[in-house]
Amino acid sequence: MNTELAGNLVAAALAKAKADYGRPICVAVCDRFGFLIAFARTDDAPVRSIQLSQGKAYTSARMGVDTDAFLQRLQANNIPASYFCDDKLTGLPGGCVVKGAGGDVTGAVGISGLTPDEDVAIAKALVAIAAKA
Repeated sequence: MNTELAGNLVAAALAKAKADYGRPICVAVCDRFGFLIAFARTDDAPVRSIQLSQGKAYTSARMGVDTDAFLQRLQANNIPASYFCDDKLTGLPGGCVVKGAGGDVTGAVGISGLTPDEDVAIAKALVAIAAKA
């Protein structure tokens, strides 16, 4: 994940949210370690979505899976996210891991502001864009 790709992913997320849903979002893109590279909050996006989008991207990068898969793991094992000793982890849907051609984690994206399914749809679209880059 580099700055140029991260910026392109943010732009794509904003365009998709506007075209497909007509509602504001927050989008975060981080590197493979979970550190924020790019972020945007559209006008009128919920303030709480700032931290939520960043937490979703962080979680996907750190855990190496999408946040909905992380949530399933938490539920299947009946454990809280705090079990992992990292208070930034979240199981909220809308975070997706970005992997390189060899399957290694290169970064992650997080979307917040829409319904969980809509957040996931945009995040997955961004992963598809990153795979072609």
